[in-house]
Amino acid sequence: MEWQERIRRPEIECMSRDEMIALQSERLVKQVANVYEHVPFYNRKMKELGVEPGDIKGVEDIHKLPFTTKDDLRENYPFGLLAVPKSKVARVQGTSGTTGKLTLASYTQHDTEIWGECVARAMTMAGLTEEDIIHVCYGYGLFTGGLGIDFGARALGALAIPMSAGNTQRQMMCLEDFGATAMACTPSYALHLAEALEEAGLVDKLKLKTGIFGAEPWTVEMQKEIEQKLHINAFDIYGLCEIMGPGVAMECIHHNGLHIFEDHFLPEILDPQTNQQVEDGETGELIFTTLTKEAMPLLRYRTKDLTSMDRTKCACGRTLPRISKFKGRTDDMKVIRGVNVFPTQIETALLSIHGALPHYLLIVDRENNLDVLTVMVEVDERYFSDEIRKLDDLKKRIGNVIKQAIGVSVRVKLVEPKSIERSEGKAKRVIDNRKL
Repeated sequence: MEWQERIRRPEIECMSRDEMIALQSERLVKQVANVYEHVPFYNRKMKELGVEPGDIKGVEDIHKLPFTTKDDLRENYPFGLLAVPKSKVARVQGTSGTTGKLTLASYTQHDTEIWGECVARAMTMAGLTEEDIIHVCYGYGLFTGGLGIDFGARALGALAIPMSAGNTQRQMMCLEDFGATAMACTPSYALHLAEALEEAGLVDKLKLKTGIFGAEPWTVEMQKEIEQKLHINAFDIYGLCEIMGPGVAMECIHHNGLHIFEDHFLPEILDPQTNQQVEDGETGELIFTTLTKEAMPLLRYRTKDLTSMDRTKCACGRTLPRISKFKGRTDDMKVIRGVNVFPTQIETALLSIHGALPHYLLIVDRENNLDVLTVMVEVDERYFSDEIRKLDDLKKRIGNVIKQAIGVSVRVKLVEPKSIERSEGKAKRVIDNRKL
């Protein structure tokens, strides 16, 4: 496939480091003064720390500002963090919360325009233009995925097919009938769809060339699996409802990290234990300050996503910093027998084993006061028709590879293809039965 490098906003995306810092500093100073005056929550937080807007001269002073957490959003639900009158709010988006209440984000009309522009930049990174037809099977509604991609397609001038999630048979029909050249959904659903398309013998009848996938952590190995099955170039997109939605960061064609649109979102990578900045290349928690958000600006929002930063110039010509694929989340991480375990570590291990399929479920139990991790993994159906010895050998091999990867012995349960429930949204990878 012929691919041409395109940069939608080179004056921003290729800006020198000094110019970007100057732009960020100007916007940060304005935003801090804004929230201090208009958001009682931040006014109180800053006073508790003995910080006034005048103390913030630029990005070098970001460490003086208070953190914001998901709990703060819950406590101020639904509109307690607005920096504008409610009459100026054009829409709300939300994600499900652990308490049953939503984590809600509010947007002015200007916020939605910036959102669309950021997603259009992301689509341009993936080589898309106004000529493309984008099949959107993220969920619409309060979830930001579907509408975010839709706003981006609109800004780009491309044709969006607002399929939403689910109804795989209809998805396949429309992919073929409408001649979609790109699709957007969660990577786990992309894999599910790829399997269904393979079975139906439709893959080679499609015009798909590009996939934009996000909303859940996924590995390079899974990315390659999807590319191979669908014959596309797969790109990782990142966003979170609290900050904007999809389009906060995006992979370019070189697949060497996700470029952050830092003219709008000021990133920090901090050690989650000490809250001190880590060196570029070291893993820490990703923190964002929204520089241009009007309705619900956030200072130093703790994403709980673990990643590292690369500020060197990319081969694509962009100077925007890149974050690595996520190592996991501070709250997805499971401590098992004193060891930090991330589902992505196990996914990488499984995909290195011939015969294991990229569908798995981790079940954590406590037996006799000891943690027990069971890994259910689908394997190629041929193993179930072969002699038992081969199945046992595969089970041992999987167990050994996972133990090497995470440092913990696991129980391996092999199951037939399609026996683990598929998700049409975010994949559920872990069931923790411990009463911790």
